[in-house]
Amino acid sequence: MAGRDGTAVFSEEVWRVSVTWETLAEARDEALGCTRCRLAGGRTQVVWMDGNPEAPLMFVGEAPGFHEDRQGLPFVGAAGQLLDTMLGSIGLDRSRCTICNVIKCRPPGNRDPMPDEVDACRPYLEAQIGFIRPKVIVTLGNFATRFVLARQVSISRVRGQRFQMLGATVIPTFHPAAVLHGGGAASPAMAALREDFALVASVLAEAPEPEPEAEPDPATFEQEALF
Repeated sequence: MAGRDGTAVFSEEVWRVSVTWETLAEARDEALGCTRCRLAGGRTQVVWMDGNPEAPLMFVGEAPGFHEDRQGLPFVGAAGQLLDTMLGSIGLDRSRCTICNVIKCRPPGNRDPMPDEVDACRPYLEAQIGFIRPKVIVTLGNFATRFVLARQVSISRVRGQRFQMLGATVIPTFHPAAVLHGGGAASPAMAALREDFALVASVLAEAPEPEPEAEPDPATFEQEALF
């Protein structure tokens, strides 16, 4: 599915249709050697994901930048430092979430990804969401928000709201890089980012704990032993 400007967006109608792997590890192995689009020719390495796949919280950004391309991890530059700070403000760190991007290879000059590049990379994010099944997905910035929500929205209009889809609560917020470029710690965008992270903490606290498995009934074992 494509938006009005031609940008490929996430669509529940095609949710996981292109995912053919049996495990997340299989998807990762293929991604690390991927040559599906032109970005493969200019990357240093594929930037797959960081964090804990067992965690209920996922962050989705746009694409790797210079530092991410060199280190093979998402959000490791100045924007990543701010993301880590915001995680700390709600008592979390990278071991309590997963962090990934819509695009797994750095576009040249940090340009916006092209629609065909997004289409080529789409199955990897679908696999990450589908296998991890996060309870909360935080989209960082316009690009990731439009892709996940499948709507051509403005981040300034939808940030701090909740959207129920893909089995998760999706909360859009500003991209940390945009906050840094827009005035930093004293800016209204930073205040909004803090509000949004407080909302993330609140929604995570609302998520029900998994029910413990029921203790087996000894009588059941006795009956089964008779047959």
